[in-house]
Amino acid sequence: MMATQLRAAMSARLRAAIIVVSETASKDPLTDKCIPALRDVFQQDGGDRWEPAETKIVADDVLAIQKAITGYTDGSHSANLVVTSGGTGFAQKDVTPEAVTPLIHKHAPGLVHGMLASSLAVTPFAVMSRPVAGVRNNTLILTLPGSPKGAKENLQSVIKMLPHACQQAAGMDSRSLHSGGTQKLEQDAGIGSGSAASAADHSHHHHHHDHGHSHKHGHGGHVMPKAHTSAEDRPLSNDPNAGPTRRYRESPYPMLSVEDALKQISEHTPDPLVVTAPVDENLVGSVLAEDVTARESVPAFRASIVDGYAIIASKHMMVPSTKGRFPVVGISHAEAGTGDVDDLKIGEVSRITTGAPLPPGATSVVMVEDTVLLSLTEDGKEEREIEVLTADIEPGENVREVGSDVQAGDVVMKKGEGITAVGGEFGLLASVGTQEVQVYKKPVIGVLSTGDEIIPHNRSGNLKHGEVRDTNRPTLLTAIRGSGFKAIDLGIASDKPGALEQTLRDAMRRVDVIVTSGGVSMGELDLLKPTIERQLGGTIHFGRVSMKPGKPTTYATVPFKSNTGERETKSIFSLPGNPASAVVTYHLFVLPSLHKMGGISPVGLPRVKVVLEQDVKCDTKRNEYHRVLVSVKSDGRLSAASTGGQRSSRIGSFKGANGLLCLPTTQPTLKKGETCDALIMGKILSNL
Repeated sequence: MMATQLRAAMSARLRAAIIVVSETASKDPLTDKCIPALRDVFQQDGGDRWEPAETKIVADDVLAIQKAITGYTDGSHSANLVVTSGGTGFAQKDVTPEAVTPLIHKHAPGLVHGMLASSLAVTPFAVMSRPVAGVRNNTLILTLPGSPKGAKENLQSVIKMLPHACQQAAGMDSRSLHSGGTQKLEQDAGIGSGSAASAADHSHHHHHHDHGHSHKHGHGGHVMPKAHTSAEDRPLSNDPNAGPTRRYRESPYPMLSVEDALKQISEHTPDPLVVTAPVDENLVGSVLAEDVTARESVPAFRASIVDGYAIIASKHMMVPSTKGRFPVVGISHAEAGTGDVDDLKIGEVSRITTGAPLPPGATSVVMVEDTVLLSLTEDGKEEREIEVLTADIEPGENVREVGSDVQAGDVVMKKGEGITAVGGEFGLLASVGTQEVQVYKKPVIGVLSTGDEIIPHNRSGNLKHGEVRDTNRPTLLTAIRGSGFKAIDLGIASDKPGALEQTLRDAMRRVDVIVTSGGVSMGELDLLKPTIERQLGGTIHFGRVSMKPGKPTTYATVPFKSNTGERETKSIFSLPGNPASAVVTYHLFVLPSLHKMGGISPVGLPRVKVVLEQDVKCDTKRNEYHRVLVSVKSDGRLSAASTGGQRSSRIGSFKGANGLLCLPTTQPTLKKGETCDALIMGKILSNL
């Protein structure tokens, strides 16, 4: 039965797809000549092993190429083979290798060599081609030249080996496939052992075993790990599917200084987006993207600044003195919608409250303290007549004139100013009738923990062997929200390439920035960097920083097409798994990026000078950020006291910490009483 099933599987027709990459053909498919040429190869040279090939034409665009390929490789009915034609040269628009390489899980250099060897036999200019070959999931991918003749010759050079390769990629048992030996394989494929293509087919039988170990979530012991071999003695691979025997033995990413890392972040962080926002409580924390002018004057009417009586006061001889007996002819309260008010006449007063509008004709207000009540109305509820005790009331006295606070058209807030919770900016905007403003969009940040050993911090019950409670995710969520930004909990991602890739892709549809912790060191399950590079087509701008704690910190950007089809760039900060490292690197690297995206300037934590409360050891090779409690001394200077042991896995070093000492590398120790730069993370308390 097993033999019968195997023969049936080996004889089944294979599904192929052809993707033509051409700006011209994408606009006018009738100009394409590659699809019929390649279909002819499958039909004439494929030995009746291939179904009629499916086809697609796309423009010379990385995302378009990747979308077309993954449409054939990532679904439940994936193709056995995808061949692309075009975009493999050196022209500026040729981006097919750049699009395909990040998608490949297992590279196939033998097929590349076979195609190049065949082309070189035809023309020396074959060296100008940049073919790529490999496997994604269960699908083999080949990139061919853009000319019909070149594409046809390249495919013909390997077409007879492809069924065997596709069967292996699809998951068929290699032992059964190779049961007849190499000669049987060559006989079934109809090739001889002397061909260049078949010669390249023998390399897959070599296996290399290495049982090295690496720990992603290390405990930061006192003895630093040290490699005893040089990089050139170790093979390098960054394939998340290759397993521990083929992972990197040393990071391929250059060690950047903190300053250079911050420059990379500033250079590649997207500029802030401008949006229209209503003037409401959600505006707090936003930064204005344009000047705001007053729609209305404040006050909008002549208003009393005291409780008293509106009166007509003037130096004109026709107006009598303000001193004397006056009938009370009306009342003006500080409330809207009181209707029409009769003009005040000379010799009359109107009772008025603070903030109320003056009745027409009134020039001034007499304070109630400068009057006495003479008589009441017949019902005894209101004043009928009062006496003003002073003749010194001036025109405009105790009156707030129209626009005396703000004139309509005045600039009340400038571009770049922020709306704080305590500064009164919101009240100012509301007072001048501002309904909406242009602000910089505040980025939304997603926080993700990685690792199959990580469990929610609030899960009940005892830990199983190897489990670690997730402290980083809730800590980072709290820090981000405390910085004034919206943070979304993305949960915990599995240490599996496919799961991590899908989690990140889903997250990019919800957030502007992704912050992860863990998975950035050298272990076999540290998959964030290869996933970003290979599966997401992202660019890692730095993967190591010369600092302590936080050396493996990684910053990357990923091209992304939104649900509306707009091209965007998403930032990913992959922070170390050690708790102290994650918090330090958030404040040092992530926060400046969020500030830039939100239009906040200056970016990052404020830097101050502090006086040390005790001796502090320095690392003379790497910049160290020592957690301290900063407080105000009696003489007004700021002092800094260490929070204790600074091991990167010791989250307790952040208890009470509101600052980070920026220790120099130029000396081994800073003495008590010396000054040092510090970054302020929180509120500074007084120790008076």
